[in-house]
Amino acid sequence: MPVELSYVQAVILGIVEGLTEFLPISSTGHLTIAEHLLGLPVDAPAVTAYTAIIQIGAIVATFIYFARKIARLFMAWVRGLRSEAARADHDYRLAWAVIVGSIPVGIVGFALKGVIAGPLRSLWVVAGALVLWSAVIWFAEARHDALERRGDQRGEDSITLMDGLVIGVVQCFSLIPGVSRSGATISAGLVRGINRVTATELSFFMAIPALTAAGLFELVDTWDDLKILGAGQMLVGIAVAFVTAYASIAWLLRFVATNSLRPFVYYRVALGLVLAGALVTGLIAAT
Repeated sequence: MPVELSYVQAVILGIVEGLTEFLPISSTGHLTIAEHLLGLPVDAPAVTAYTAIIQIGAIVATFIYFARKIARLFMAWVRGLRSEAARADHDYRLAWAVIVGSIPVGIVGFALKGVIAGPLRSLWVVAGALVLWSAVIWFAEARHDALERRGDQRGEDSITLMDGLVIGVVQCFSLIPGVSRSGATISAGLVRGINRVTATELSFFMAIPALTAAGLFELVDTWDDLKILGAGQMLVGIAVAFVTAYASIAWLLRFVATNSLRPFVYYRVALGLVLAGALVTGLIAAT
């Protein structure tokens, strides 16, 4: 049965994607819930692909917001490839940390594509992941507070290749709807002793290759399915996601400069429990 997507639905999904992509509350989980509430079949190939395609808006927002810093890191990386002396620049190490950290999620995401687009698209998975990963974020914040009291936190000038690898491996858990890519990467950064603002920026940088690869792969792999939804609806969803994601990035960076991630933990647990309750009582179907 063909899947129809209205412009109103496209706008709603674009808003949900843009607002939740960079907050540690799981964009995939929220999109899955929104798709259910909008009456869309969440396991349909076209809907699954659309979820990845509208992330392009969030990617562009990241590029534009961090344009100068991305250019700086890229040039430092190029200089480091040509000059041994340039490899002492911390921007060169930071660039490599982002590159290395982006590889694991690509490998795991490609290998488990069928599972991610199928069985994991259950609201039971979303509810469980929202609650369970909240414990990880809470632990990461406790670790951050302990290190802050001792003055042992690190900034971006001390980021290492191992930091990138560890954060990249943890990022693989974000393939589970409800975990949250930013929730996974920021938590890993905090546990590694990186200060909250730097960990958040690292999360943004690692989002670029991960989301770009996912969006392009889905665009090529499911083009015939996506055409059913309509090019206009896709463009509207991407545009709305861009605007809301840009605002979300700016807000989150200001927020983490003076606040912990614990308010998001309260929200995640509350949403997970409400969702589980709705599933138990039959108010909403899991798939």
